[in-house]
Amino acid sequence: MGTPPTTHPQPPTANAPHAGHPHPHRNPHRHPHPLRRALLRLLLPAFLTAAIVLPLAGAARPTVPAPPPATLTTPLTPAALPAAYEANRKNAGEAARMAAAHGDTHRAAADRALAAPSRHLLAFDGRGNGQVVEVMGDLAHARHIAVLVPGSDTTLDTYPRFHRAAASLYAALTHRPAESRTPANAVAVIAWLGYETPATVSTTVTTTTRADEAAPRLRAFVRDLRTAAPADAHLTLLCHSYGSVVCGRAAPGLAADDIALIGSPGTGAGSVTALHTRARVWAARGAADWVAHVPHVRAGLFGTGVTVGFGTDPVSAAFGARVFDVAGADHSGYFTPGSASLANLARITLGETSEVTRA
Repeated sequence: MGTPPTTHPQPPTANAPHAGHPHPHRNPHRHPHPLRRALLRLLLPAFLTAAIVLPLAGAARPTVPAPPPATLTTPLTPAALPAAYEANRKNAGEAARMAAAHGDTHRAAADRALAAPSRHLLAFDGRGNGQVVEVMGDLAHARHIAVLVPGSDTTLDTYPRFHRAAASLYAALTHRPAESRTPANAVAVIAWLGYETPATVSTTVTTTTRADEAAPRLRAFVRDLRTAAPADAHLTLLCHSYGSVVCGRAAPGLAADDIALIGSPGTGAGSVTALHTRARVWAARGAADWVAHVPHVRAGLFGTGVTVGFGTDPVSAAFGARVFDVAGADHSGYFTPGSASLANLARITLGETSEVTRA
């Protein structure tokens, strides 16, 4: 979700003094004044928005012209992968030409990069903010697969930073001792920008709405992935920031072996049990990650049926995840080369659960 803000507005806390309260010796939160309750309900979305989001470069570009996504005529199987990659690269090349003709050189460059012969695209849609699903490695023979699910404000315009995170993990997985690089340990990493991420400054970033829309798409993608990769491949979802909300909503019925929540504001569930998943669930937050300041609450908004906030802190004992060490990672630093965080994410991806250092 980008660089952390320099300051964080804080919601009222249970121990904060209430200026001007006529009975300072009483606990003003035991029987809160109706006006106070109303103000808290009014300000909660603002608190969450201020804590979760920071404007990033790369604004939404809903008017960028692009062709419809490529239509694949065969199911996704190992044999069909080369044709799928080629069709989506061709589509990205056409999107680049259309964006350039429209005068959007930034989008044209992003599309052109994805159209390069070295890129392996399982999906591409250059319309609006855009979506792309990219593979690193030999998916058809991979025994260990990591799917990265990004957080807010990830679009085609900001995709390079998401790609760098996936490439960093792929490098960590492949630059291992020679004795561990065997066919049984073949790996693939997938950058899954397969949903419309919420904008950094919006009400949607404080609710599960976009995650609820994305969840069935992620489940369907994982099902398709199981047909394109070896049947017994170990599959891990690495879910960053708002992406952990997506993974939380998709968890029931998700055919994954491990789910790792990193820099998570919450999942919308109160506990691992409430995720209704057979996967092992991991969670981590770096010492320098500003998401620690997000209030872990869920509240209905003005009787609209909309719920604001994401509930229990995933690194808390109450949530029940396997909490692992990411040292001093900041919100954008979980995939930093050489970091404790990246080393543990690689171990989780490889199923080396006994080697993961716990927090």
